[in-house]
Amino acid sequence: MHSSPPSPIRRALVLGSTSRYRRELLQRLQIPFEVASPEVDETPLPGESPRDLALRLSLAKAQAVAARFPQAVVIGSDQVADLHGTPLGKPGNHERAVAQLRQMRGQTVVFQTALSVVCLETGFAQTALAPVRVQFRQLSDAEIEAYLRAEQPYDCAGSAKSEGLGISLLDAIDSDDPTALVGLPLIRTCQLLRAAGVALL
Repeated sequence: MHSSPPSPIRRALVLGSTSRYRRELLQRLQIPFEVASPEVDETPLPGESPRDLALRLSLAKAQAVAARFPQAVVIGSDQVADLHGTPLGKPGNHERAVAQLRQMRGQTVVFQTALSVVCLETGFAQTALAPVRVQFRQLSDAEIEAYLRAEQPYDCAGSAKSEGLGISLLDAIDSDDPTALVGLPLIRTCQLLRAAGVALL
């Protein structure tokens, strides 16, 4: 009588983010996961590029949560809007959102969306970047005001919520990972989760 080989350990999956956008995206993969707040200082370092900031913060978030869930596979992600090398984060209020959209009108902005997957117990740690090039229309002040009053995207990097009315602000989106702009690049998420030993199908 042959004994069957042991089945692989099904590790808990934890999303290290309080973003409802990332939670809704991860739910598309139809695998159970928990959510934990990473509580990481998101202040840029002096001279840090938007790309490097996003990569550093995504890993810091994953590591902070992994310290509390050392046996779990932890996902961390961060997004920074990159306007010609200047980082634009979440505006937080109406006035800052107006200022951001005035800066971005008629410009190409790269949304640097970084992803990290960490498991302390197995020593797994990988990071990926999914940049999205976005061409903004030449927006009028009236359009900016109307958009912000309708959408109130004050918790979105660069004030532009493309999955909602924010799509009307844009002329073009160039990306190889279509959910990256919303906040979690699912193609890269699947790649890193498979590499970490998570069975998706």
